[in-house]
Amino acid sequence: MEDRARQAPEPQQAVKPRVRFGFPWAIACVLLALLFAWQWYDSRARVDELRGELAQRVRESEADSRDARLSARQAQEAMREALAKVAQLDLRLSEYQSHQANLEALYQELSRNRDDWVVAEIEQVLTIASQQLQLVGNVPAALTALQTVDARLARSGRPQFLPLRKAFAKDIERLKAAPGLDVSGIAVKLDQMIASVDSLPLAQDMRPQSAAPEKSAPKGFSETLIDDLLRELRQLVRIQRVEGGDAALLSPSQAYFLRENLKLRLLNARIALLSRDETAYRSDLDAAAAWVGRYIDTRSGAGASTAAALKQLRATGAAPLFPTMSESLTAVRSFKAPRESTAR
Repeated sequence: MEDRARQAPEPQQAVKPRVRFGFPWAIACVLLALLFAWQWYDSRARVDELRGELAQRVRESEADSRDARLSARQAQEAMREALAKVAQLDLRLSEYQSHQANLEALYQELSRNRDDWVVAEIEQVLTIASQQLQLVGNVPAALTALQTVDARLARSGRPQFLPLRKAFAKDIERLKAAPGLDVSGIAVKLDQMIASVDSLPLAQDMRPQSAAPEKSAPKGFSETLIDDLLRELRQLVRIQRVEGGDAALLSPSQAYFLRENLKLRLLNARIALLSRDETAYRSDLDAAAAWVGRYIDTRSGAGASTAAALKQLRATGAAPLFPTMSESLTAVRSFKAPRESTAR
């Protein structure tokens, strides 16, 4: 019992320090627990807040994503529409460029510079005047055309036209010096000569001219009889010198062809006259004059008249009978040639 009594206060002594030292620890534990609870609650609240914010941001991002997808879809549709419009614009641009190239080519053909147009018009005017000059011998019209185009170039005052003006001046002087040829009158003369060819006597048919009787002193009957007898004997054979070389002896067929050829020569001269071919005209007149001088009796009236008419026609005009404008036309075409090659 004593042992039990002795042992009984020991627990009381042991309990007192526990009670004394356990309460602060309990308070600390409670405080710690409260602190941990508050931190947990605060952390939970923050987590919930973060979750809510995250959810809000996720929703916003999803909304933004939907908007972005919608915008991307709209952008793709707009891109496709833009590509289609660009393709149409490219097609229209290519068509426009093609039309522009065609228009530029047409413009280059139809709208040359001023000098080219002036030269083209001058060439046209001179070509028409040259045709009139060659066909009908209209010298006044050709002279007027040259003076008109020369005055136009003079008004322009461009130095590159000086070679053209020099050529025009030469042709103007040549036309002013051209003889006033009566083409119709010459053609009538040639017609008359053609008609008279058949009646021209040939040189081989001409008769010797009788010698003029010599004046002598009065003779007696016997002397007169002897002189008459000698004169008759001389008439049997007569030798006469024919001037102009050998006189051709022609058979009737050759004489016929001679007359026909002479007609052809005169007819060709008439055609050359009307066609303004001076070279052929003078050549045919020279050949006809040579044949008349060789085969025709020029001492007869018809032969002498034909020979005189041919000589007069051959001597008409020391200057060219049919002036041309070839120098002016050549100068204009030479002026145009380099420009046309450059344009091509």
